[in-house]
Amino acid sequence: MDKILSYRFDLDSFFGVLGYILLVSLVAWAVSRIVRAVIWQLIKHKKEDRFGRTSIQFFRNSVTFIIALLSIIYIIMSVPAFRSKATLIFSGAGIIAAIIGFAAQAALSNLIAGAFIVIFRPFRVGDYIKLDEARVGIVEDITLRHTVINNFENKRLIIPNSVISTDSVLNHTIEDSHILSFNNFKLGIKADIDLARRIIQEEAVKLPTVIDYRTPEQVMADIHQVEVRVIDIHPDHIHMRAYVWLNEPFQEFKTKCDLKEAVHKRFLEEGVALPIPIHKIMNISK
Repeated sequence: MDKILSYRFDLDSFFGVLGYILLVSLVAWAVSRIVRAVIWQLIKHKKEDRFGRTSIQFFRNSVTFIIALLSIIYIIMSVPAFRSKATLIFSGAGIIAAIIGFAAQAALSNLIAGAFIVIFRPFRVGDYIKLDEARVGIVEDITLRHTVINNFENKRLIIPNSVISTDSVLNHTIEDSHILSFNNFKLGIKADIDLARRIIQEEAVKLPTVIDYRTPEQVMADIHQVEVRVIDIHPDHIHMRAYVWLNEPFQEFKTKCDLKEAVHKRFLEEGVALPIPIHKIMNISK
């Protein structure tokens, strides 16, 4: 191809070199679009295999960069004016690389971190992850520079790969989609604990995402599938917690809300005492 293009362009003239560069750039852009389109079709058929889908999607995001780099090398080696300077350029590559590496340290660290995320797979595209209370959602994309997380308000969190690769990540779906949800309730200090426990258990098993995750031994021992414990007793309330197994981590927040509402209504219907705030009155008069 180099010889064919050389006949069409005068690579010893400025306009010939300019036209040659434009043509190579156009071809590179077209190839990039075609390759990305093909990869996108592969991604659509990899929805159930998130490990493979993550790698393919990361490669798709890398295609433009790789093809652009190869195009630059091709232009340098095929244009006589550039090729003659190639030895000089590469002889100073060590110094140039040091300068570029220092100037683009953050970009390179994000690129390397992104590759490590794809290789070691602490999370995948489609996983439900949590970094902290503010950064939680579903991984939507992993690019060369950053990871895109779609939170539950349909907003995108753009987190640099170098940051997310060094943070502790809670992954709800990396191995098992079943999760144990903690649901806390407050009762009045004189509330009937046994009645409250029964109401919580009855309302929990009605929810569609709640599953029976007991072992055969626990079933034989007649242990309820929803365990409810008294966590602490305070001067103004009793703290109880229900341990509820769910089969859909993405629905945990909704399930918590539904359970709290149903339990509160039952507490009111059956007369379970609710906490009453205690106000301390201080006499500051002398």
